[in-house]
Order: sequence, then structure tokens, then C-alpha cells
Amino acid sequence: MGRGKIVIERINNSTSRQVSFSKRKKGLLKKAKELAILCDAEVGVITFSSTGRLYEFTNTSMRSVIERYNKVTEESHQLNSTLEIKFWQLEAENLRRRLYSLQESHWYSSSFT
Repeated sequence: MGRGKIVIERINNSTSRQVSFSKRKKGLLKKAKELAILCDAEVGVITFSSTGRLYEFTNTSMRSVIERYNKVTEESHQLNSTLEIKFWQLEAENLRRRLYSLQESHWYSSSFT
């Protein structure tokens, strides 16, 4: 028999909230460790409690995980910028063609009036 579903919303009772945080944090870190072991993944998890306390897990070094994350997101940002530039260049070219076509048709129709 499975567990009942719970509504995902803030727990108002501070003691219950702290107990839930502790249990869920433990489960999250356990899953991160399993993912790292079973799938040979580089895993880094950073969690701050409501009191500001830091909890972390990494199967390598947190510095290398963060550096890798920063590198990948920077490369992704550069790629997105390049794609956006190409999009606008194509859009400008299409508008130039349309303007030229409209000018030609206007010139053609005004030459017969």
C-alpha cells in the first residue's frame, strides 16, 4: 500500500517544517550519491536551510562542479547570442527584400498612371 499524496505548500508549523527539511535533505543527498555511483555522473548539490546553514554533497570537488557549470552556462549563453544575431540578420534581409519588392511594385504601378 502506497503513501498518501500531500499538498506541496509551505509547512506552517516550524517544528514540522524543520523535521521535514531534515528528512527530505537526507533523501535528496542520498539520491545524489546514488546517481553519482550508479551512473558515473559528476554531482553537486548545495542546499541552504531557512536559518542559512549550508549543506552540500559532491562526489568530486564542489569547486570543479561549479567551474564546470559556469563554463557550460557561459558557452550556452554565447551560443544563444550567436543564434539570436543570425536570426536578426535573416530577419533584416527578409525585410530588405520585402521593401525592395514593394518599392518595385509601387514603381511599376505608378509608371502606368
